[in-house]
Amino acid sequence: MTNSASRPGRTTGEARPVHPVYPSWQPPSTSHAANTGPLPAPEPGFEPDVIVVGHGLAGLVATYEATKAGKKVLVVDQENEKNLGGQAFWSLGGLFLVDTPEQRRIGIKDSLDLAWRDWLGSAGFDRAEDELPRQWARAYVEFAAGEKRQYLHDLGLRIVPTVGWAERGGGDVSGHGNSVPRFHVTWGTGPEVVRVFEEPVLDAARAGLVRFAVRHRVDEIVVSDGRAVGVRGATLVPCDLDRGVASPRDETGTFEFRAKAVLVSSGGIGGNPDLVRQYWPTDRLGAAPEHLIVGVPEHVDGRMLAISESAGANLINRDRMWHYTEGVSNFAPVWPSHAIRIIPGPSTLWLDGNGDRMPVPLFPGFHTTASVEAIRAAGHDHSWFILDSAIAGKEFILSGSEQNPELTDKSLKKFASKAGSGLPPSITDFTEQGVDWVVADTLEELVDGLNGLLREGEPALELEKVREFVLAMDGQMDNSFAKDAQVQAIHNARRVLTDKLTRLAKPHKLLADSGPGKGSDAGSGGPLIGVKVHLMTRKTLGGIQTTLDSQCLTPDGEPFPGLYAAGEVAGFGGGGVHGYNALEGTFLGGCIFSGMKAGRAMAREV
Repeated sequence: MTNSASRPGRTTGEARPVHPVYPSWQPPSTSHAANTGPLPAPEPGFEPDVIVVGHGLAGLVATYEATKAGKKVLVVDQENEKNLGGQAFWSLGGLFLVDTPEQRRIGIKDSLDLAWRDWLGSAGFDRAEDELPRQWARAYVEFAAGEKRQYLHDLGLRIVPTVGWAERGGGDVSGHGNSVPRFHVTWGTGPEVVRVFEEPVLDAARAGLVRFAVRHRVDEIVVSDGRAVGVRGATLVPCDLDRGVASPRDETGTFEFRAKAVLVSSGGIGGNPDLVRQYWPTDRLGAAPEHLIVGVPEHVDGRMLAISESAGANLINRDRMWHYTEGVSNFAPVWPSHAIRIIPGPSTLWLDGNGDRMPVPLFPGFHTTASVEAIRAAGHDHSWFILDSAIAGKEFILSGSEQNPELTDKSLKKFASKAGSGLPPSITDFTEQGVDWVVADTLEELVDGLNGLLREGEPALELEKVREFVLAMDGQMDNSFAKDAQVQAIHNARRVLTDKLTRLAKPHKLLADSGPGKGSDAGSGGPLIGVKVHLMTRKTLGGIQTTLDSQCLTPDGEPFPGLYAAGEVAGFGGGGVHGYNALEGTFLGGCIFSGMKAGRAMAREV
């Protein structure tokens, strides 16, 4: 396959429009809502036991658990019914699980003790307020090693038999990273994770236990005699925009709902770059980035954090956050500055914004927060991936459910094709239409094309400097051993059978001739690919401090009667269950676990 054949109408290395300005919303896209129609609104006389603010995954799980106990629930959200399930719908559906049949089947030996050691090394808990997050972390790892898989299996969720190795760490056995592969992908991706909770919630709605107040924006938690007793806010103009599309904020009136308990499950701040910059940890990650692309819908705005604080809830760890280094602009955006994350394998050569190789051992997919720090230390908001088509075809996975139809559509035939060669359609689409991608037959053309993607003031890549990095890497490919730590990591990863078959390219040289003074043409792996990757917003790791039952705490450490928080708004439990780093597959799981705990606790209280 040549560059011209893969990108009709474009010349090799041709630059394309850089950093388009997207409108605040676009006409309905081709995405699909998980729910099948309008949701039942609260009729006169409906008196809920519980109000759930936010109809994302944590809110759905809490609603499911509360209705299992026969409680009535009113679910309130500022978006329309097409957004039921929230961010989870867009996800790859990755779940952190420990010592599973899937792991054991491919020879992975995992245990609760090993996972807990990895979690502590990654979290780095070091603050007085980390006492509850640490307790939450222990409870969550026990859940991941115990009840979690069966709990989801009983709801109908199934797991892909391969197991991914995310966040492989910083090379220190006592530091960050997964010692073994633990990233289990849902068969059906994010929409399936949503479905298995949505369906029983809609069954409960048909039984009269659940009602939905969509397009209701909560502006205040009502507190009476120190107890949360309801919510107030504004009704928003109805809209039929598709899932994820930024919706109008025109108000049509006001509302107030009362109940015996209120759960805040409204998500984090990733859709609000200004708020991300406000709380950016400059002491750890350097100055806040000027340019951020956005990995979550605009409605993930963080409003309920300040509203909960105003009501009397305690917020902790606001400076802990999880943003990705491998973001690329979506050529078919749904929300403003819509970004997609590349989930890379270990074979890609990674250069910082100055064209220097990223520090060892910061290889693709190894240590996200340390990589963010290194990119910012280089003085820029972007970095560069250098690879070829063979590597991209095996090792590039795009993070969205819509970019992985073989998994989302539950197609065994399409999934089996991943073990073959060639670029999957989703990657081909980005190489042909993505503003951050260049495909070329020679290194000269590749570097020239990548330099066409620069913003004003960003340094150009130097051809000979890039060539030297590529030739040095190529020189390590003749043996099944090497002195280069990245090449060692590639060989180590290929010892995982499923990774070797479906996730990793066979080690090979990028260039056809690696001799002295030569090395321009692409080698056996096909056309060269270069990607300008950006810092991309995603998860909030701090938030509302809670007890182990998801009950909010006040600033003096006392439980807040009637007020609960779950999911990202609570740092996925306790106000920061991950500490400083995530092991991946823990965000959906954190929503499920904290939502489960909240639903059960509220059911007991009311």
